[in-house]
Amino acid sequence: MTAADHPDRKATINQQAKNAFFVQDYGSTRRIDGVEIVELKRFNDDGGAITELGRFQGGLHQQLPGFECRQVNYSEMEPGAIKAFHMHHRQTDVWYVPPCDKLLLVLHDCRQGSPTEGATMRFVLGDGKDRLVRIPPGVAHGARNIGRERGRILYMVDVLFSMTPGECDEGRLPWDHLGADIWEIVRG
Repeated sequence: MTAADHPDRKATINQQAKNAFFVQDYGSTRRIDGVEIVELKRFNDDGGAITELGRFQGGLHQQLPGFECRQVNYSEMEPGAIKAFHMHHRQTDVWYVPPCDKLLLVLHDCRQGSPTEGATMRFVLGDGKDRLVRIPPGVAHGARNIGRERGRILYMVDVLFSMTPGECDEGRLPWDHLGADIWEIVRG
């Protein structure tokens, strides 16, 4: 017999454990206005797998209304590396991390007057899932590779990159802008 067979039974917990006891929050975190997560479908067969990252018509991504892809980039991160924070004034990013990789993504809404100004989102990309994440302009973003191997990011943007001063749309905040603990693995 198990405890599930006797729902009226309760274990008596000692005082030390009672003092430290808490219930983990399994609810979703507050979503930043404009951030979208699109669950993708992965098709597997005995020869491998394929994931469709998007269908485009005239540069417009059909699953992300209003997003016109102008450039596609590929980035790699060594295990343990943190690449943060960067932000754009005009550019929207759409990130994809392959399911075999595992990156902690941190987003922070820096847009003055936004309904979610000051909100932070923290979640894992990859780790067996196929998802796209739309990151709007004014939302600082960065990642930590928490996997054991090199991590990869494929990302689409709607503004062409330029290094020319006055045209460059990318700026940076310190990696610890939200405190160094934001990048730590939650233990417990």
